[in-house]
Amino acid sequence: KEFLENHAGEVLNMLLEEYTVEDAMTLMREEGREEGREEGREEGREEDVRNLLKYGMSPEQAAEALKISLETVTGIQGKMS
Repeated sequence: KEFLENHAGEVLNMLLEEYTVEDAMTLMREEGREEGREEGREEGREEDVRNLLKYGMSPEQAAEALKISLETVTGIQGKMS
């Protein structure tokens, strides 16, 4: 701890030199991919809810079947109306 306190500037410069533009771009691509995957999961979940409700399931049953909150189901149901 004492070393880091006494040499914080040096340590920071060493870390910054190791973090290249390529590293930053790689990290940004990975974050973008994860965001895309999450959006896809959400869209799929919404489609599942719409289908279950369309075929007569109650919001409570749909929430239980999909293991999601009733609030999520009713929010999607509200978009359908």
